[in-house]
Amino acid sequence: MNFFLLATIFLQLSSALTLYGHPGTRSPLCNWGALEVGIDIKMGDLSKNPHPFGQIPCLTDDNDVLVFESGAILLYLHEKTKETLSPAEAAAIQSYIVWANASLDGICFLETPDGKVYDTGLKKPNKRIDQLDKILEKQPYLAGDKFTLADVAVGSYLLYVLQFFPGVDVSRWPHVKAYMKECCSRPAYAEAFGKKVQGLLLSQLGSESAPKKLFGVF
Repeated sequence: MNFFLLATIFLQLSSALTLYGHPGTRSPLCNWGALEVGIDIKMGDLSKNPHPFGQIPCLTDDNDVLVFESGAILLYLHEKTKETLSPAEAAAIQSYIVWANASLDGICFLETPDGKVYDTGLKKPNKRIDQLDKILEKQPYLAGDKFTLADVAVGSYLLYVLQFFPGVDVSRWPHVKAYMKECCSRPAYAEAFGKKVQGLLLSQLGSESAPKKLFGVF
């Protein structure tokens, strides 16, 4: 990697982004992603949240950049750091981020017609989670041997299920369960979501006893 590329990456990572978010929503997964790729994010004043629909999370950057929706924010972080990746790795990460939001979300969180989450699809067998389990049987992380933003996207949704629906038994997918435990064991996960959340999830993944519900359903 040449000097000018390294300098460009350093300037991108050293420029602080502003995230408008709050614990108990999907915004901590954006913090988690930023921590994992070494991007500095500062938290913004929610009274000045520029999200066009008044929701969170929302991210701002230099040059009037505004990004909303957690998946779009992860893709933006990916775009800022993909120079260090091979084309195959970059494509895999992008694909899994989109898959998490387009497909996994609807499995993890069942909604009423008006968009209210009422249950999770992980209480029943699911062919796509079966396939995810097969993928994780062959490799430790979704893009290969390294933890990436693909794992932040997919891991966070899987772990949100246990936060909002404690006691869900995911042991029918042993490799997914081990993957979830690995994801929430990471120091950056604890920093983004809090050590209390991490501890309760690790306790639940270590046994099938149900801890207290951590938040209301987002």
